[in-house]
Amino acid sequence: MILQKKETDLSKFSIKDYNHGSLIRRVLWFIFSHLFINSYLLFPIVFKLFILRLFGAKIGKNVVIKPKVNIKYPWFLEIKDNVWIGEEVWIDNFLEVIIEENACISQGAMLLTGNHNFKLTTFDLMVGKILIEKGVWIGAKSIVCPGVTCFSHSVLSVGSVTSQNLEAYKIYKGNPAVFVKDREIN
Repeated sequence: MILQKKETDLSKFSIKDYNHGSLIRRVLWFIFSHLFINSYLLFPIVFKLFILRLFGAKIGKNVVIKPKVNIKYPWFLEIKDNVWIGEEVWIDNFLEVIIEENACISQGAMLLTGNHNFKLTTFDLMVGKILIEKGVWIGAKSIVCPGVTCFSHSVLSVGSVTSQNLEAYKIYKGNPAVFVKDREIN
């Protein structure tokens, strides 16, 4: 007897229970984002921050946002003081992403609040908030998955992937990221 295995059926995928904002807001953000934020054109940072605030982002002082940053929904974004966001960072925030003081998100890093439930035929969307605490460094081309908290001054090394919380003052490396050593700041 051969058992028929179930298959994914994307025609049944739905996000009807997810509220990502009105269509008008999303369309306007798409246009403004591609013109001013997710662009290589060199607009002044204060102008970029103004646009983000206009669309509901909570932004602190001395925030640096480099060119070609992709932010899904600024109304789910909070960035505190003295934060650096590098080139080509992707903040895929279906839910709240909070980046606390003096954190650095290096070029090409991804903060992903959404994933899919591959165990269901409908491939349902699963979401989880991300918290990047003060002094955290997310290395270039690294990925932080949904529901993760990177505790104070933790480091995710270049090209690493974490789906687990990072402990304070610890350095992590690899895919999946594993603890390497303590972070000591002189």
